[in-house]
Amino acid sequence: MPEPQEPEGAIAGTGMGGAMDLAVSEATTLEKGPGQAGGPQGKPRSLWSDAWRDLRRNPVFIISGLVIVFLVVISLWPSLIASGNPLKCDLAKAQEGSQPGHPFGFDGQGCDVYTRTVYGARTSVTVGVCATLGVAILGSVLGGLAGFFGGFSDSILSRITDVFFAIPVVLGGLVLLSVVTSNTVWPVIGFMVLLGWPQISRIARGSVITAKQNDYVQAAKALGASNSRQLLRHIAPNAVAPVIVVATIALGTYIALEATLSYLGVGLKPPTVSWGIDISAASAYIRQAPHMLLWPAGALALTVLAFIMLGDAVRDALDPKLR
Repeated sequence: MPEPQEPEGAIAGTGMGGAMDLAVSEATTLEKGPGQAGGPQGKPRSLWSDAWRDLRRNPVFIISGLVIVFLVVISLWPSLIASGNPLKCDLAKAQEGSQPGHPFGFDGQGCDVYTRTVYGARTSVTVGVCATLGVAILGSVLGGLAGFFGGFSDSILSRITDVFFAIPVVLGGLVLLSVVTSNTVWPVIGFMVLLGWPQISRIARGSVITAKQNDYVQAAKALGASNSRQLLRHIAPNAVAPVIVVATIALGTYIALEATLSYLGVGLKPPTVSWGIDISAASAYIRQAPHMLLWPAGALALTVLAFIMLGDAVRDALDPKLR
């Protein structure tokens, strides 16, 4: 008498001589859903992969990112879209409007406004990026160390940051930069780093204090991990997200601050090409030749807005509470 047949695919032999129920296995796989099962595609997604997935679907991030990429390209190679010389001027054409080959007209010295607007992006982007990097590195190191070790060093850093927070930024720039005679961007960048690091330091300190209380950090400490390994391997990757968000938004603020200081006459100085310098020079002719003010001011506003929008999109993607 033939033995009863088992349902096809219900039982499968294993390499250990046992058996496993494929039906149960398949049901479990379906309950997990795609992307959660084992194998290469079943690895748990990290905060960064989830954030990148959300950013790619965010139109605000895409638009602001394209604008920023365009600004970076013309900052590196302004001759791609502007073939003229920003320092070449013709007084005979002073304050004249748009002409063929000169779509933005001429300024009070007869310089091409279009060429100066394009070349001014290089100065603004350079100041913003360098100042942001300096502030992020200095503030993250000081704040991270203070938050990790605590005690006396944390108290000293907190009092120092309180002192710097009490200094008005524009007033500090008027006092500190008024004695500088250099025409380069480095004094302005140094001033921004000097007054900007306390904000990043406070953010980094709070993130490190929160991260070092997690179970995986305590487990690493119990297993004998050194302080440097705890900071670099376990704490820093999980505490850096707020710093990135604040630094991205601050980049646009530093660009606006450079233009403000240049407008007041204590930032960048001629012959450096800067939107703040052009806005300051055009303010006296706003009624006779408004185009002199419109284009550099519009470029400045668009740049600052793009970086702030990018920072908002990154914040929304990295903040789990907003999901």
